[in-house]
Amino acid sequence: MSEPTSPAETEHTEEPPPPRREPVFNLPPVVLAVIGICVAVFLLQQFVLTEDQQITLLTDGAFIPVLYSGQYGFDWFLFSRPFTYAFMHGGLAHIAINMVALAAFGSPLANRLGWLWFALFFAVTGLAAVVLFWAVHPYGEAPLVGASGAISGMMGAAARFGFRTDRSSGRAAFAGPVLPIAIVLRMRGVANFLGAWMIINLVTGLYGLGLGEPGQIAWEAHIGGLVAGFFGLRWFDRRWQAPEWEIPEDQSTPD
Repeated sequence: MSEPTSPAETEHTEEPPPPRREPVFNLPPVVLAVIGICVAVFLLQQFVLTEDQQITLLTDGAFIPVLYSGQYGFDWFLFSRPFTYAFMHGGLAHIAINMVALAAFGSPLANRLGWLWFALFFAVTGLAAVVLFWAVHPYGEAPLVGASGAISGMMGAAARFGFRTDRSSGRAAFAGPVLPIAIVLRMRGVANFLGAWMIINLVTGLYGLGLGEPGQIAWEAHIGGLVAGFFGLRWFDRRWQAPEWEIPEDQSTPD
């Protein structure tokens, strides 16, 4: 005959709830939408359009600096090319690398900013990328395509958070206030990342080094996007921001 258990014994034998796990595939809808558009455009270029149609799409959708010199007159695509170029890619490796980077850096940023501010951030950093590319090559005839400029902006934004993320809600999101630039540059891990990123982009863009012929990698667009994301993040992060003097000391010390 079993004896009744006391409340204390019942509480002692209860198992704790299982820890919340973040799904392996848990991309925000806005990031999935950008990836979906890029993949759809790539498949359209590769398997649906004729050669003439591909040329037309490239001319009307890619950013070509010389078209803004005034030599070729006016067309309405002059307003859309600085944005549509980001959804076009030059090859399988190009789109694969960009989409992986977009998922990695774009997901925590989208979860932090929300879909509307993330979309605006994507557009503005992508625009900053073409502005610097145009400033360096105002009469260039090579088309600029790819989301690398906007993704570089997301990397710059990640640096302003010190790469801190919060997964307590089940979705990874950049956490804490946007750190002052002086503090970010004193964080060893962030400074090493930015330095290595800059060197790799300049070396591969200017010299190729197995990643394509020199000039094929638009390092100017990458730097333009990174700078815009790094310095302009505060305009898009609508959460409360702690003034520099209120940031806890453990967040301001170097790694």
